[in-house]
Amino acid sequence: MRKGEKTRERILDIAETSVLQKGFGATSIDELIAEAELTKSGFFYHFSDKNALARALLQRHLERDDEILDDLFRRARELSDDPLHALLIGLKLFSEMLGKLQDGHPGCLVATYCYHERLFDREINELNASGVQNWRQRFVDIFEKIHEKYEPQDEVEVEALADMISTVVEGGIILSKVLKDPKVLADQVLLMRSYVKLLYQPKTVN
Repeated sequence: MRKGEKTRERILDIAETSVLQKGFGATSIDELIAEAELTKSGFFYHFSDKNALARALLQRHLERDDEILDDLFRRARELSDDPLHALLIGLKLFSEMLGKLQDGHPGCLVATYCYHERLFDREINELNASGVQNWRQRFVDIFEKIHEKYEPQDEVEVEALADMISTVVEGGIILSKVLKDPKVLADQVLLMRSYVKLLYQPKTVN
């Protein structure tokens, strides 16, 4: 990585920590410059303004999320060709990964941006919405393949199932941070996994 790229990543790292801790509005360019030990011109070389910083932060966050999920569910598919079993394996791997975060999950920029959407321009808010929709579509595709092979115990829409994964993860992040217990998030993902497993169990005949 070139020196300029390292500096840019350092600014983003510092900004992400600050935004997750106290919000974007309370994060100032001056404090980022001071912590990164840069001049103002050095900062503005990488980001034309605070809005450009916000866009870059969110884009990086979404790309990293995609990379993590791509890797987890690729590994799961390598372990099983069955779509249901692959999802269950992927969720188990996801839970294990979350449980190993020593200081717990740092937080989600998607949620942070959503809570303060008035601070951002239309492009950033649309990027944030696109990230949520892409997460939904990832799991819609998985559940559609499962539905082709398995009949669920209850009538459920694949989009609702896909959104359940988002809401459990986001809610688990909040709970784990409020309770200061990183294990809460991992446990919530495992409970969701149990629900999915039970949902697609063969129906018993009375």
